[in-house]
Amino acid sequence: MQVSIFDYRVGNLHSLTKAVVAAGATPVVTSDPIAAIHAQALILPGVGAWEPAAEHFARERTLLAEHIAAGLPTLGICLGMQLLFESSDEGPGAGLGVFSGRVTRLSAHSVPQIGWNSLDESVEDLAQESDLREVYYAHSYVCRAEAGVVQAWSEHEGDRFPAIVRHGNTVGVQFHPEKSSAPGVRFIRAFLEEAAR
Repeated sequence: MQVSIFDYRVGNLHSLTKAVVAAGATPVVTSDPIAAIHAQALILPGVGAWEPAAEHFARERTLLAEHIAAGLPTLGICLGMQLLFESSDEGPGAGLGVFSGRVTRLSAHSVPQIGWNSLDESVEDLAQESDLREVYYAHSYVCRAEAGVVQAWSEHEGDRFPAIVRHGNTVGVQFHPEKSSAPGVRFIRAFLEEAAR
């Protein structure tokens, strides 16, 4: 299975490509949004900052959003999840708007949140299949999503935020599954197996 990893040219993708290989798929790293949509699945990785990432796909934003909305299996990780939303307090530029809502800074004293945290109220099948309960975070911003798309929550210093969102074939995770030990890699595998069906 060929999987596009969309490179915003702002971070290290080594852990993610390694996790995709471990899940039995072939990762193709590309910084071309048009090339990225010509695969069996698309991963928007969790590296970088909102403004340069949004700017990187600005010209092809509508095309990219249309393919995702039409059913291209897509996994957004951390920043990649945030880019699936409409806008962000982190900087200017439009997100893909696949999910309604805005990205805001964590309302907490200790920001960024770096380290392990639990998934609460998880109803996402991929997480349950993977026995994913504790996940690794490295973020300062979170998505404020409509409740209907939220599949799991986490909380940091009293700020409760969506850990997993989903609509159809599009899944967003605020945590880093590729850094969440064996259950995280199983989560990526489960996503890719579902995408291949």
